[in-house]
Amino acid sequence: MGASVLPFIIFTVLWGGVGIVLPIIVPRGPNRGIIQVILMLTGACCWLFWICCYVAQMNPLIGPRLDQHTIMVMAKAWGNPLQ
Repeated sequence: MGASVLPFIIFTVLWGGVGIVLPIIVPRGPNRGIIQVILMLTGACCWLFWICCYVAQMNPLIGPRLDQHTIMVMAKAWGNPLQ
C-alpha cells in the first residue's frame, strides 16, 4: 500500500484554506486576533492529525493476531486446506 498524491493534495488544500484563507477574511472586531489564531491552529492541528493517520496506514506496525482455531476456520471457509 503506497501513498497517493491526490488525497494529500486535497486535504492539504482543505486545511490550508482553513488555516490560511479563513483567517484573512475574518471580519473586524474585538476578537479578530483570537479567531484568526484559532483558525490557524485548527488548520495546522487537523492537517497534522490527518497526515499522521494517513502515513501510519502505509506501513502498519502490527497485524491481526489470530489464534490457531480461527486460522483453521478461515482456511476451511476460503477453500485453502491446511496441511
